[in-house]
Parts: sequence; structure tokens; C-alpha cells
Amino acid sequence: MAWAPPSFLAGPRTEPQPIDPSAPGRRVWQRLLWWLVFPRVKQRFEPTVPGVVLIALSMGVGMAAYNSANNILFITLSLLLACLILSGVMSAINLRKVRWTLRLPPPVRAGQTATVTLDLANGKSLVPAYGLWFELRSTLRGAVTVWPERPKGLNLKARRQWWKDRIAALDRVDAQGRTAMRDRLDPHGSQQLPWSFTPDRRGLWRVELASVGSLFPFGFLRKFLSVGEVRELVVWPALVEYRRWAAGGGRPLASGNRATRAGHGADLLALRKYAPGDSHRLVHWKASARTGQLLVRQYAAESQQGYALAFDTSEACWPRAEQFELAVSLAATLAEDLFRAGQLRAVSLDAEPPCALRGLAELEEFLGRLAVVARRSAPCVPPSSTAFSRITLQPDGPRGVVALIDGQPAAQA
Repeated sequence: MAWAPPSFLAGPRTEPQPIDPSAPGRRVWQRLLWWLVFPRVKQRFEPTVPGVVLIALSMGVGMAAYNSANNILFITLSLLLACLILSGVMSAINLRKVRWTLRLPPPVRAGQTATVTLDLANGKSLVPAYGLWFELRSTLRGAVTVWPERPKGLNLKARRQWWKDRIAALDRVDAQGRTAMRDRLDPHGSQQLPWSFTPDRRGLWRVELASVGSLFPFGFLRKFLSVGEVRELVVWPALVEYRRWAAGGGRPLASGNRATRAGHGADLLALRKYAPGDSHRLVHWKASARTGQLLVRQYAAESQQGYALAFDTSEACWPRAEQFELAVSLAATLAEDLFRAGQLRAVSLDAEPPCALRGLAELEEFLGRLAVVARRSAPCVPPSSTAFSRITLQPDGPRGVVALIDGQPAAQA
């Protein structure tokens, strides 16, 4: 028999409606329960040492409460379990609506420190974000790790050195690190977190934001969120020291040749009478005192002789890998030095026609190509003809590299 309310409370008689499982309130609780039991693939929880102690304590209190039927123990058990659940919920709220973006520096040289900036923004309106850390990783794309040979026998000293060599070989192509927030991230606020690493090889480095973690609020659970945001950083060849040949040993890489016309060079051409507008620094005081009239120095102009840098990457020219890497670094160093001196007119790789170098953008493009260049399995090719003095590179002995200007030695690394 169905229960009916009193007549003064009874309204129009309606049929009972079935419970709708898709009602808004029930959907919220179902999603929350499903999220707690089966979190997303990119999210995971790990208990910390205090969290393991709390779980063990909860199991002990639960067994005692079940055997003794003590209400106080059941209340204690519910409080302990509530702490675990609240820790997970508040950790998820802490990560909610937090946005991050990786910002890479301009191209750097091999061996120089590269600083990656992580831009953070909190999109929540009321709740700040606390205690977030970020796992980052940088890997040289296409690198082949050469593992040291494993020692034989039970020599502990050799095995210890073997493990150190393995870790060093892995660090050369893979760098990992962590950067953390030191202050809270206010609602609608932003922060910038730096992370630095030192690439020791040229090439295209893959910088990845691997995961985001937090111990907020109680430290019982360690929450990880897999991100997988990737950026690519171009690392130019390292600068190398090279020795220029003396005037008698070859053709030097000079800043310019003296011309027989007036200009702004470094060599004195003649003395002339002072003219209005001449700088007082050009006055030759001894000659002026001797002749009784103001005389100024007139310098010779420098001829703007240009160079065209050609680099052949064939294995026939560079049979040794370490010599090839030295040649790439020397080519990058010469290109930058000659560009600063205003004498680099064109560059080329292999048999391609010379590319005119008109500004910094063309130089950076050439350095970017040198960053990823590899030896090609082909015979050596003669460089293309050009109107400028041609600079080429070739091996010098088993380890060195020499730079030639029109076939004459000019520099050595």
C-alpha cells in the first residue's frame, strides 16, 4: 500500500517518476567516484612515506574496528580515509586551470649554457596554486650513444668505473632536471621558472616538459601529470681556437689590405693642411710646430677584399669523425670572425653555388645548417667558382684541420 500525505498537504495526485541516473547531481557524483577509482591515463598518484604510514595505520585501525565493533575506532578509520581522499581531491584542484608554456632561447653554441623559460599562468578565480614542480628533459635528436665495454671478472674497481662511464655517456646526449615554484601562484597570476642545461654537441636538441608534480596539500600522495610538450633547440658548433699563419708561412687572414687612396684605415698615407671640420685628434702637433701651420694625418683606406667560404662534407675528404667535427667548428668560427670583420661575402656547402651573405640572417642560416650537417658518402667535389678569394678546409695530419685561401695555408686548428 502506497503512503499518502495528509489531505491538507496533498496536492494534485501524480504518478511516481523513476529515478533518472543522468540527473545533474547524480552525474557529478558519478564522475567524481569514477575519477577517484579510475584516474586518467596521464595522471597517476604515488603514496609518499607518510602516505604509506597512513595507509598502514588505516588498515590496522580498520581491522581493530571490525574485530571489536568499537564506534570510536570506526570514526578514526573514517577520518584517516577522509584525509587520503581529501588529499587527492585538493591536489587535483591545485593543478586545475594551471597553464604552462615552454619558451626556448635563441640558438646557442655547443658548450654554452642554454636557459629554458617555463611560463606559468593560473586561470582559477579564487584558489591559488601551491608547490608545483616540473620535470624537464633535453635529448640530442639522432644521437647514437657509444656504451663502454663491460669489464670481465669480479674486479669491483673496474666495474665501478664502468658504471661511471655509462652514466657519463648517457649524460652527453641526455640531460634531465627539475624546476619548482618557490612562491604560490595567485589567481589570474603568472610566473616564470628558468631551467638551464649545457649541450656539449652541435645539433637539434629536443627539449621536453615531461611531467608536472605536486605534494599539495598534506604530502601523503605524490600526484603526477604527464605533459609531453616538446620544443626543438638549434645548437650551433662550438667556437675553436685557431692559429693564423705568419706572413712568410702562407697567406694570412687579415682585416684588410692597404690601398693607395685616402680613407679610414690604420696606416699613415700623408700629411695635409688642416681643413674646417677635421677632428683635433688627427692634428700632427710635432709637424705643425715645425712648419708653423696646422697639419693633420691622412690615413690610407683598406681594400675590402672579400672571401667565399666553401665546406665539403664528403667522407672521402673527412675519413675521421673527430676531424670532421673540428672542421665544422672551424668553419663556423671563421664564418663568424670574417663576418664581423666585414669580409665574408659568400658561403657554400659541397657543390652548391655560393650563397651571398648580406646580413646577420644569412650568417645564422649558415650556422644552423652547420649545426645539423653530417658526412655524406660521396667523393670530394671541387668548390664552385667565385669572384672572391676562396677559403677551403682540409685535414692536417691525423687530428688537425687547415684552412686554405686559394690553395695557400692561412689558418690551422
